[in-house]
Amino acid sequence: MYVAVKGGERAIDNAHAWLAEERRGDTDVAELGLSQIREQLSLAVHRVMAEGSLYDPDLAALAIKQSRGDLIEAIFLIRAYRTTLPRIGHSKPVETGAMLCDRRISATFKDLPGGQVLGPTFDYTHRLLDFALAAESEGLSPPPEAMPDPEPKPRVTEFLNRDGLIQPEIRSDETPADITRAPMEYPADRALRLQALTRGDEGFVLGMAYSTQRGYGRNHPFVGEMRVGTVPVEMEIAELGFSIEIGEILLTECETVNQFTGSKTEPAQFTRGYGLVFGHSERKAISMALVDRALRWEELGEDNVGAPAQDEEFVLSHADNIQATGFLEHIKLPHYVDFQSELELIRKLRTEARAAHQEAAE
Repeated sequence: MYVAVKGGERAIDNAHAWLAEERRGDTDVAELGLSQIREQLSLAVHRVMAEGSLYDPDLAALAIKQSRGDLIEAIFLIRAYRTTLPRIGHSKPVETGAMLCDRRISATFKDLPGGQVLGPTFDYTHRLLDFALAAESEGLSPPPEAMPDPEPKPRVTEFLNRDGLIQPEIRSDETPADITRAPMEYPADRALRLQALTRGDEGFVLGMAYSTQRGYGRNHPFVGEMRVGTVPVEMEIAELGFSIEIGEILLTECETVNQFTGSKTEPAQFTRGYGLVFGHSERKAISMALVDRALRWEELGEDNVGAPAQDEEFVLSHADNIQATGFLEHIKLPHYVDFQSELELIRKLRTEARAAHQEAAE
């Protein structure tokens, strides 16, 4: 389709060279190092890992640097690199109940076992520009080191579950399908939907979640619990006959508590929405939980009010920013032949219209 591009190889090479020059910027300014991106732009790094489906802060930092800060381009780079990696095995499901929490809050109970842990958050900042950050940082004393709370923290929904006030989650030992290795199929089960949402575009998932709160889906939940922290990753080693810990990952998990008036088979109770994302990504985890709950309307016997967030295929097929970017940006590439055919059609229609007009005038 793009054979005509071949004659412009020199122009393309020059464009690549110019892009590299623009990425570097003013050479009098010190070059940005990967460690600086990883440590000081950590939330951007976490988003690239989450939507790129690859947990590696160093590679995510490299992708951000290469893409000049364009996070969708960085996510594209990470996904492309991911396809080259061999898969040597599967880790065991992580146990987020044993998370070493940097942050753990609940909007439903003020006093709960384990306590509220505010952790690092923008929630209580004034959202005013801090011009002190524009000054050189040398000589400033480092902030006190914060340590995550090592005590295990029971889930808030467990308290509601004791009295049967919240719909229990049904555990399954069945291995879910993997959308990174097989295309999405509709209708999708909840495991597939959650996979698509966790690597979906943060802005799109946020917009869908916001729409449910504004009445397009009757979904205004409470954040039962949100926790941010590290969990160990274990892998079963066949030669050893047992599992070993191969590392730790940072996760954000959110469970929402939603009202449910009941149905013919279910009593009035609370239901849940669920979100789990790589890294520290609160906005994404909460948005994911809201959209997850909106998509559960059928299994809960609720009415479909025609809200966009209730349309499984609409949400899941448009959430992927890499797929969307590819389809959107391909239209700026050469379409000379296609356009010439459209141009000829328009000219023909105009000629026929003029002829018809002249006949009518005569």
